[in-house]
Amino acid sequence: FQKDLSEPMAVQEMDTSNGVLLPFYDPDTNMIYLCGKGDSTIRYFEVTDESPYVHFLSLYSSKDPQRGAGFLSKRGVDVNKCEIARFYKLHERKVEPISMTVPRKSDLFQGDLYPDTASLEPSLLADEWIAGQDAPPLLVSLSGAYSAPSSKHRDTLRSKPKVVSQDSGTATTPPSAGNEVAPTSPSATRETEPSATRETEPSATRETEREVSQPQVARETDGTSERQKREDDVLNELLAEMKALRAVILAQNQRIELLERQLARIEDGDV
Repeated sequence: FQKDLSEPMAVQEMDTSNGVLLPFYDPDTNMIYLCGKGDSTIRYFEVTDESPYVHFLSLYSSKDPQRGAGFLSKRGVDVNKCEIARFYKLHERKVEPISMTVPRKSDLFQGDLYPDTASLEPSLLADEWIAGQDAPPLLVSLSGAYSAPSSKHRDTLRSKPKVVSQDSGTATTPPSAGNEVAPTSPSATRETEPSATRETEPSATRETEREVSQPQVARETDGTSERQKREDDVLNELLAEMKALRAVILAQNQRIELLERQLARIEDGDV
């Protein structure tokens, strides 16, 4: 950036309000947030090294005007939600937090959004600074505050074999293993043939019940796989739609940059 401050690098017309602007600069993302006192919007711009240097990104608007605003330190943002800034908007009787997030769907730490930021430890003492010394701030990484979320899809795949194995185990295990063991007591050895016949009939009934329960387990397994397939189809459709929207946004951003460059040439008198 230029060191000569006698002339502005860029001029951006804001609005016709006479309220005091409260600027907040984020050196990690090279973004400037402008909050007008008595206004109900927060505009944010990106600062670059190339002309026209200042690029308007978007604005946040609400119904209630702000009496003031505060800017949270970068060390306090929620990196799991891709939050890059958080304001505290002052109302008449309350303070409202306003979160600025980047819409990304990923299970990884977004290093491009969170470069190393200033830490709590000072790089110079007061006496050293008064003596004329200068030093860059000590930086700290925000990756330690990130925790990878658990994937619901992976959890569903892990739980499916457990459900099937439990059902199949219930279907193949006899209801009472003790009925199949030979009796060892003297009274049991004196069982007659009619009693043995009566014991044979319930065992045959149990075998029939086991044979009937096996198709039920198969139907439950098929229903689980079909439900999982429908969920996968819905997820794929959502991902495809998000990809198409992202492409449209990128195309519109390129169009906006082109129009801004043309407007800058017109203002400079090149056209």
